[in-house]
Amino acid sequence: MNFRRVIHMLGVVLYVIACAQLFPLIWCVQPVDLASARALLLASGLTAALGLVFRLAGNDEGELYRRDGVLVVVGAWGLASLTGAIPYLLSGAIPQFADALFESVSGFTTTGASILVDIEAMPRALLFWRSLTQWLGGIGIVVLFVALLSELGPGARFLFKLEVPGPKAEIMHSHVRETAVVLSRIYVSLSVLQCVFMLLLGASLFEAMTHTFSTVSTGGFSPYADSAGHFDWPIQLVILIFMIGSGINFSLYLSTLRLRSLAALRDAELRGYLAITVAATLAITVDLIMTGTESGLAQTLLDSAFHTVSILTTTGFATQDYDRWPGVAHAVLMSLMLVGGCAGSTAGGPKVIRLLISARVALREVRLTFSPNAVIAIAIGDQTVPEESARAVTSLLLLWVLGWGVGTLALAVGDTPLVTAATASLATLSNVGPGLAEVGPTGNFAFFASWQKLVMVLLMWLGRLEFFALLSLLLPRFWSR
Repeated sequence: MNFRRVIHMLGVVLYVIACAQLFPLIWCVQPVDLASARALLLASGLTAALGLVFRLAGNDEGELYRRDGVLVVVGAWGLASLTGAIPYLLSGAIPQFADALFESVSGFTTTGASILVDIEAMPRALLFWRSLTQWLGGIGIVVLFVALLSELGPGARFLFKLEVPGPKAEIMHSHVRETAVVLSRIYVSLSVLQCVFMLLLGASLFEAMTHTFSTVSTGGFSPYADSAGHFDWPIQLVILIFMIGSGINFSLYLSTLRLRSLAALRDAELRGYLAITVAATLAITVDLIMTGTESGLAQTLLDSAFHTVSILTTTGFATQDYDRWPGVAHAVLMSLMLVGGCAGSTAGGPKVIRLLISARVALREVRLTFSPNAVIAIAIGDQTVPEESARAVTSLLLLWVLGWGVGTLALAVGDTPLVTAATASLATLSNVGPGLAEVGPTGNFAFFASWQKLVMVLLMWLGRLEFFALLSLLLPRFWSR
């Protein structure tokens, strides 16, 4: 294991975070906010100094292999989360360490859960930093520095696969760095497009940038207490469209542009993703109409589609208090938390492709009960799924359910209602953000005890890193020679 090379590379991650902490300074000018400016400058200096220490303590010699890649990915997310909390602490906006760490982790993992009780009282510079952490987390800190570095060894491919997880994570070029650059360009292009559309529809630059950062990253942080409900329906529609786009496998955008055809629409996962979106939207719309909604059909359809996509893509924006919706709508939204977007997108959750694979595995087992000697391959569309991928999918889904159950038990300690605990556990594990009851779209996570917030920090990390990388560190064999 090449520890010094790992430390050297983590220094680059810290440099990236240090530079990013300077961007929110533009919102300290008007109105003048010296407290936030000092906090951001000091945080950037401390992060850069730590990065320098890492670079000096390490070296760039030797190859990067699988275990080194795991350490880089886990270390990058851990360091980003810790240094991302510094501006909150130094400014005094979030004085408690557990709260500041929770908000930082929620940002970088693109979860969108918040401990802020009065969001709009927060300084604009820190609200901008809050949304920027989601944009950095959405693009993937590791993908970002893979795009910046050209000296990565054979472990770069494995490192990239850890950061862009899923059984369909595709290497679109022979060189990993080129793939990372292409993904970054697609990500930036979507961000620029949404920001321009929101500006044209009347949003301010601050509103356009913060909501773009949170939409394209499928994060969900908003500088407003009423989230996307702060805007009229045209801007809500723009956010809805870009949430859908951000939940699609980014490799499909590349293949569409390169082949200049719509062949990507035949992708099995994309079809499943769109089918789930339409079916859930219609189910919620019918349920709201049958229970006597006061909104018209068009508004009800927009609200249903918006929250379906918001939960399915794990963005977490809200335009209505869906916690007041009837039970069927609650059941549909909670089910969507167990789905997620497409592999290779910025969305969290188990991913649509994994559910498709697990369904095919279950169907194969049913067929084997009456044809035990049959050889049945698992196919998704026109592609055969290798047995090792099917095994990994089954294992991950089992870990997801176990993580949800253990998290629910931990959060239910005390007087926390079961619905609150269960949806808080699922919302943080799947990186959705809001849940139901006390952690619904108009609630927050501030009432949990500090140790429970740290439990949810772990759930957010597990969901973002998809279990295997983080859990592998607990095995003694990982550290043995």
